Amino acid sequence: MSQEPPVVTQTFVRFEQQHIMPIPENERTGTNWSLFAIWVGLNMMPLTVVTGAVASGAYGLPIGWSIVAILAGNVIGAFGSALHASQGPHLGIPQMLQARAQFGYLGASLFALIAFVMFMGFFASILIVAKDALAAVFPEFDGTVAILAFAAIGIVLCVFGYDLLRKTMVWLSIVIAIAVTVSMILFWTKPEVTSQRAEAVFTFEGFFAMLAIGIVWQLAYAPYVSDYSRYLPKTTGPKTAFWSTYLGLVVSSVFVMTLGVLLGAANPENPLAALGDFLGPVGMIVLIVFAVSSALINGVELYSAVMNALTVMQSNFTTVITSATRVWTTIACGVLATLIAILGQGDFMTMFESFLTLLLYVLIPWSAINLADYFIVQKGHYAVADLFDPTGGRYGKWNAVGLASYGIGLLSQVPFMITPLFTGPLAAPLQGIDIAWLVGFAVTAAVYLLLVRRRAGRRALPAERETAAA
Repeated sequence: MSQEPPVVTQTFVRFEQQHIMPIPENERTGTNWSLFAIWVGLNMMPLTVVTGAVASGAYGLPIGWSIVAILAGNVIGAFGSALHASQGPHLGIPQMLQARAQFGYLGASLFALIAFVMFMGFFASILIVAKDALAAVFPEFDGTVAILAFAAIGIVLCVFGYDLLRKTMVWLSIVIAIAVTVSMILFWTKPEVTSQRAEAVFTFEGFFAMLAIGIVWQLAYAPYVSDYSRYLPKTTGPKTAFWSTYLGLVVSSVFVMTLGVLLGAANPENPLAALGDFLGPVGMIVLIVFAVSSALINGVELYSAVMNALTVMQSNFTTVITSATRVWTTIACGVLATLIAILGQGDFMTMFESFLTLLLYVLIPWSAINLADYFIVQKGHYAVADLFDPTGGRYGKWNAVGLASYGIGLLSQVPFMITPLFTGPLAAPLQGIDIAWLVGFAVTAAVYLLLVRRRAGRRALPAERETAAA
């Protein structure tokens, strides 16, 4: 554990010192309300709006069916993420570092790297959408300059760490909730928006595609929910962490995505522009709030990207993680993600939909293994010290069972996959309904539990023979 003394700045925030190390009990300052506010605030951004707009805009679903698909997807997906969050108060470590227990000290690096790519993608995506929100108000403003300014704000917040991020999210969740509520009320009073579009029609393909997007939106939080619930005191318990996370994620996501559904119905090509087109000055103010808040919210995405980058560095290069290491890693990651955002300002929606789809396929097997191992195999009992042992301790450097289960789970999804580059042979008979994630989760969990049981049986055989001989 880090031996650096806690440093308190002259401002109202504490500069983070623990990084990826376990959080000591005397530094666990989180509460159920602060955890709830983090997840509420994190969804109160234009990227959530744009995601909701996919249902009525890209898939052409009626408003009612769009909301049903969004609600169902978020309710299902958030359940998995909240189960991951319940592990935080007990173990006190970042989410993906815990993967060392399932995949080995070095094997977990693969999944930390996957999560790192995901968070970098979200950081860049939020920058682009924030820029678009600002451009809807100030069309002449240089988009690249806006991205650079928003990125700088997120990087500064991330450099200070958890304490500043937590306090920022509490206030942001209130401000943005007011802005979204006002927008929703005004939009529902406009029949030209809420009346049924002639081209809107229910399709199973569109409904289940949006359902899958809702699920992956929530499961995308799974690799970092414990990054924040680990700051809850151990006595708080897993139930508080579960419900604070679950309710925060579902309520905010469904609420903001519903606004996106209305905007997508009003302007399928540019949903955010509909705020200004239909709400006038009020819509312009909301767009500005969205743009600025996105820059602040983005610090959370970068923070978790850094946690995973540090995990990979420590695993593969035996790096001693210090405050300086975290700060410089934060700056480097922030600069790289900003460059990605600047280069990816073109056909954003198409790229983002593909990104979400691929993300679901790679996250599902990891989630199944983590939950099965924590709740069924280990029942929450882990040797935390061994997770930081370069030799791997009792978990080893590579865990063949975890890695093989992940590979099998990933392959089981291939026949059902629906992506821009590849469509599985069983997708057509299912009328384009994407059930790959469901198959992947079930197969992965079953294979992992089976292999763990077989391994335990083989280890028990020598002891049984010695007993019989005696």
